[in-house]
Amino acid sequence: MGLFNKQTRQEPAQPRAAKPKRGGLFGGGKKNKTATHAGASYTMAQRPTFGQWLKHTWLDILTMAAMGALGLGVYMAHPAPTRSFAVQFSDGEVVHPEFAYPLRKEIIPIVAAALLAAFIPIIVILICQIRIRSFWDVNNAVIGLLYSLITAAVFQVFIKWLIGGLRPHFLDVCKPDISRASNAPGVKGAGYNGAGFTGIYYTSEICTGDPKEINDSLESMPSGHTTAAFAGFVYLYLYLNAKLKVFSNYHPAMWKLIAIYAPLLGACLIGGALTIDEYHNWYDVLAGAIIGTVMAFSAYRMVYAAVWDFRFNHIPLNRGTPFSYSGGSELAHAMFTRKAGWGSGAMGAHGGDKHLGGEGYGFHHDAAYNNGTGMAHSRKPVGHGVGAGNGVGHAPATHGDNMV
Repeated sequence: MGLFNKQTRQEPAQPRAAKPKRGGLFGGGKKNKTATHAGASYTMAQRPTFGQWLKHTWLDILTMAAMGALGLGVYMAHPAPTRSFAVQFSDGEVVHPEFAYPLRKEIIPIVAAALLAAFIPIIVILICQIRIRSFWDVNNAVIGLLYSLITAAVFQVFIKWLIGGLRPHFLDVCKPDISRASNAPGVKGAGYNGAGFTGIYYTSEICTGDPKEINDSLESMPSGHTTAAFAGFVYLYLYLNAKLKVFSNYHPAMWKLIAIYAPLLGACLIGGALTIDEYHNWYDVLAGAIIGTVMAFSAYRMVYAAVWDFRFNHIPLNRGTPFSYSGGSELAHAMFTRKAGWGSGAMGAHGGDKHLGGEGYGFHHDAAYNNGTGMAHSRKPVGHGVGAGNGVGHAPATHGDNMV
């Protein structure tokens, strides 16, 4: 079976779907009509041809290209507003020494941060396919990652451009010369130079340094490094949690806890390094972390059936068919772990015995745990794959599903 062509496991007594042709990554062969749900625009049980994939993805590709171009244009633009800053008191004391740090070499350049945030998650997603073996899982995971990275980047460059702020090394880069102020004594003109209380505030007209460095040092908030790092690594954290079932219904091994939090450690280290090399203030880093995290959660939920609900957060969503939280799924097996019956396919999806209602998303729990999900009670060890049963088990519903 091909790496991206894993089929739903079935009982021997059930007729097995015809094996699709293998023709490379996009070589899905003829469409398997028996695997397609009613109303589905495509089946997720097999690989599409390149043309089929492009048909459903071209709008995203076009949108990403447009947003990338827009973000790059804003990034290259000069700061929009005129920013005022204080230099010295009358006795020569620096007013804001927190903006007078020396310009240092970046510990992690912005290009390196962006590449790490993109390629490390992609590599991990591909490694997970050793067991998952689903083209559409890779597709949704990578597309979602790009959603997160691109939207976070565009979001933060607009804030930099319109709001920004001073970097810790601003005065060192600016190299201010107060005599160049447009409204200095004997010079005609009015503005924000020599303005404010006791006239200690100026604008960038008094700077004598490199114009590119000056413009860059006026756009500190939020941190682009941190935004990219959290957009990519928080997304990876959510993906690994779903595929390893760390926070689910069994006691996992400790290495899984370490594995899902390792990306978050990487994001924190990238952001924290910016306070060491004095490229950002702590609040710039915090703002970037918030933006990246929000975009990662939003992007993941767009392409997977849930974020925290362990019953569904590993299942990629179909673009043309709504996901049924009370029925089966073509990719209910799409997870890495095989502990506690997850991904085994030996029983009904998420715990319902195949003879007692295996097609539903039931899982083993008692009445005290039941929150109205209408799930089946199992009298056997819990399994979490795709079963072949036709019945649907039910428990008394009281509060309804709470999907996140």
